[in-house]
Amino acid sequence: MLRFSVRECADLTLMLSPQRLNQFTKEHTEALTAILCGVLLFFGWLALHLNFLGWALLLLPAAYIIGGYESAREGLTTLIKEKELDVDLLMIVAALGAAILGLWQREYHLIIDGAILILIFAMSGALESYAMQRTERNIRSLMSLTQETARVLRFGREEAIAISQLKVGDEIVIKPGELIPTDGMIVSGLSTINQAAITGESISIEKTVGEEVFAGTLNGYGVLKVKVHQPPESSLLQRVIRLVEQAQTEAPPSQQFIERFERGYALVIVVAGLLLTIVPPFILDWTWETTIYRALTFLVVASPCALMAAIMPTLLSGIANGARQGILFKNGAQLELIGKVRAIAFDKTGTLTTGQVQVFQIISVSGYTQEYVLKVAATVESCSEHPIGEAIVQAAHDLDWSRAVEVRAIPGEGILGIHEHQQVIVGKARFIQQYVTDLPGELQDSANLLEQEGKTVVWVAQSEQVLGLIAIADQVRTEAARAIARLKKLGVEQIVMLTGDNERTAHSVAQAVGINQVYAELLPEDKLHVIRRLQKEYQTVAMVGDGINDAPALAQASVGIAMGKIGSDVVLETADIVLMADRLEKIEAAMRLGKRAQATVKQNIAIALGFIILLLIGNFLGSVNLPIGVIGHEGSTVLVTLSGLRLLRK
Repeated sequence: MLRFSVRECADLTLMLSPQRLNQFTKEHTEALTAILCGVLLFFGWLALHLNFLGWALLLLPAAYIIGGYESAREGLTTLIKEKELDVDLLMIVAALGAAILGLWQREYHLIIDGAILILIFAMSGALESYAMQRTERNIRSLMSLTQETARVLRFGREEAIAISQLKVGDEIVIKPGELIPTDGMIVSGLSTINQAAITGESISIEKTVGEEVFAGTLNGYGVLKVKVHQPPESSLLQRVIRLVEQAQTEAPPSQQFIERFERGYALVIVVAGLLLTIVPPFILDWTWETTIYRALTFLVVASPCALMAAIMPTLLSGIANGARQGILFKNGAQLELIGKVRAIAFDKTGTLTTGQVQVFQIISVSGYTQEYVLKVAATVESCSEHPIGEAIVQAAHDLDWSRAVEVRAIPGEGILGIHEHQQVIVGKARFIQQYVTDLPGELQDSANLLEQEGKTVVWVAQSEQVLGLIAIADQVRTEAARAIARLKKLGVEQIVMLTGDNERTAHSVAQAVGINQVYAELLPEDKLHVIRRLQKEYQTVAMVGDGINDAPALAQASVGIAMGKIGSDVVLETADIVLMADRLEKIEAAMRLGKRAQATVKQNIAIALGFIILLLIGNFLGSVNLPIGVIGHEGSTVLVTLSGLRLLRK
């Protein structure tokens, strides 16, 4: 005796509820239609073999109607509204032709052949739909990362409000294990953040006060208080979703060509089918039954279904794969192009380097310590918003010092102020010389050597006496040299560096990462001209950058690649590919994915054309009947679709 618990009964009732059944039916309409068509076809075939002709002539038309309704509707809609023939209509015409021929000649097996055509066409549509849904699920999974509400602090109390109601300046509380609802800056707390959904990096990162967190990432063990610093609709996750949605709707050039080809091809097939229906009895002495049957088979096997499915499933799978790795392609065209890149131009600051300057070295004169030089510099630089000042203050945060007063910044030169009744001057050598009699010779030699290495040198003086100098450097990304070497190994013919920085600094960074060709002291329009020159020589050129000054070059390049985490909004909008993790090795991953996509598309087109040619030859030789033609035609379509889905694998 079967027994069910109350909960099991409740679950079963919920599963069988009208709402759930309705949702299930909507999601699996094509599969259910194909199954019902198959059941009716089977019983129709059985009735025909048992000589129940009346039942057979009732069940088989029902199979035609149920299995072919959607294709007939789409085909007629295309014919009436767009004045174009499509594959759906060709299939229906072939099936109905077989049925009419069977009734006319009382060869009822031809009705079965037509029903098999419709069944296999319906099954193929269901399989293609499943394959595409699988790709779309990978892409739509981004949507599940969006929160509907956020826990905001209002008058000292927590209040749950809709994300759309958040304003810049609001403070939200994020508890352990919760998804972060929107981008913001941490104002209180320490925690690990899993950013895999955004950057593709599986290792959690520890973040604390002053660091940025992104919507859709997962909070770890700590409670965080985060200040909203931009509207929720401008969050990194929302930009990602918009880019992916845009990629889904835009057809790449190869797909556009195939679609244009299909329109003319379908018309040629219909005309050829009509000629095959009329001419062979007079030239080849075929019977009218054989002629019409082979003409109908020709309509089936010559249809370009597999050719149509050769490209888009492949590119969408590649886009989904890239999104999982933190590589966002704005459309399929860029996935195709990235695999053809022969030259790459890199911006320096923020791309090959971290874009965050740090104190590299401190040299003090005799009688003073390095800590003292750093403390004195920090007293005035704490009043500056310049990146160099921020680097000095960050380096001195563990030391004991107080802020100077009467601070004045001289743009492009330095900064000065009063600290403990003494004047403090920090800046370039020529600026310091306005306040001291001379610069120590040994310090000048050290400064020249550091500047030759690409470092920025800041002099520090107090009460007309030089205390020492501080060398500031933008750190080269640890992975940059390895990434450049792998790109060369992959076959990139030319790699150059573009920067607005001075020659010495530029060559220093280029040497560190393994780049031989350097263009320094460039304005934004100069970078644009360099890209154009590279395109004349190498045709397909990629540009990698992060700043507003890179936007013209990114737009001009065949493929513009933006650093997603630190890139400006203008750059993210202009670029064709966005690297969410700011990891340079992702460029190689993108190129390999592009090459795989190219190879798969070529294989799919070869498979599709090969099947069409073989089936056409078999049809004219009389060795391919309608069911075999349908199986070969639809089988090739499913095969190329599944082949395209291989790109979902890493």
